[in-house]
Amino acid sequence: MNIQISKGIGEGSTELAAFDQALVKAGIANFNLIYLSSVLPTGSDVTVASKPSLPDGKWGDRLYIVIAQKRTTQRNQEVWTGIGWMQDAKTKQGLLVEHEGHNENEVRADIKNSLHGLAKNRRQEFGPIHMEVVGTRCESKPVCALVVAVFESGPWQNGSNSLNRLQRVARKLNKR
Repeated sequence: MNIQISKGIGEGSTELAAFDQALVKAGIANFNLIYLSSVLPTGSDVTVASKPSLPDGKWGDRLYIVIAQKRTTQRNQEVWTGIGWMQDAKTKQGLLVEHEGHNENEVRADIKNSLHGLAKNRRQEFGPIHMEVVGTRCESKPVCALVVAVFESGPWQNGSNSLNRLQRVARKLNKR
């Protein structure tokens, strides 16, 4: 499984409009976002997008993600977000965490401390910590900063098959 890390900063007339602009910049605005917990399936390849590419799928499809996002309307306030991950070198299974805050150092420290804590809880060793962090300052209009890990997309199906398909995809992700 290829998991792409993307980021975006948005500004808008409202916090929601700023969030939407950040989604556009991250390349995921036209999907229905489904939030996942922070476990990387076995065999995962995590790549950081230098320029976001649109995930496979069509307008309105489901998109399975882990997202860190922070918004503000408070003038001169900073918003920072980040995603960090670590993986076993052989199996490529791992852990991924998301954090938000009001300064870069806080977010980076939270990511590092969380990943160490999650690994300790599992009594498991992983490779080095990797992270992507982004931030901005509110000058006059509402702002949003986000970092997202994109897992995969999937179409909607009509009727009761939608729930069954969602359950199959969730089982498939958990087995990886």
